[in-house]
Amino acid sequence: MNIVCLDLEGVLVPEIWINLADLTGIEAFRATTRDVSDYHELMGMRLADMDRHGLGLADIQSVVARLEPLPGAREFLDGLRAHYQVIILSDTFYEFARPLMAQLGWPTLFCHSLEVTESGRIADFYIRLEDHKRKAVEALRGLNFRVVAAGDSYNDTRMLGAAHRGIFFGPPPEIAAQFPQFAVTHDYSALRQAVDEAFAAD
Repeated sequence: MNIVCLDLEGVLVPEIWINLADLTGIEAFRATTRDVSDYHELMGMRLADMDRHGLGLADIQSVVARLEPLPGAREFLDGLRAHYQVIILSDTFYEFARPLMAQLGWPTLFCHSLEVTESGRIADFYIRLEDHKRKAVEALRGLNFRVVAAGDSYNDTRMLGAAHRGIFFGPPPEIAAQFPQFAVTHDYSALRQAVDEAFAAD
């Protein structure tokens, strides 16, 4: 059995925090895992900036409610699911992702959760499991699945390395240059072709 593991933001949907930056004008929110490789450090920065500017969960949810999947993402995902099992492995949070999952046809999503106060302030975040993307891929391989994984950021590279085949989708050039072992694709047609070729070769 073949399984495709995909990152969410940057592969199927827009970057939520960048859109929050656009809405609020707060440039600090533009930092993503493409820029800061340590996810704990990045989320600490984000929550501190939210507190500094008096923003809460409702503000992020209002941003997410306006977003749509990237052009062609739903069709790409539906095409994959007709031939392979698909799991979304993401460092987003269930409290953010629900509207986007509805638009994508409710694919399986493994991600994290938030601690939110009664006032709506995001007090903390809970990582489901450290390095969960890599460990999920390793667990699937331990169940004798063949796994191809695709992502775009620093925090995807361990997942890509754990899969039978790892594929970048639209990564920044400096990240792709650091990890030349992973194929680079820039559109869904090329990504689908790379997935199919990976399974055919293994």
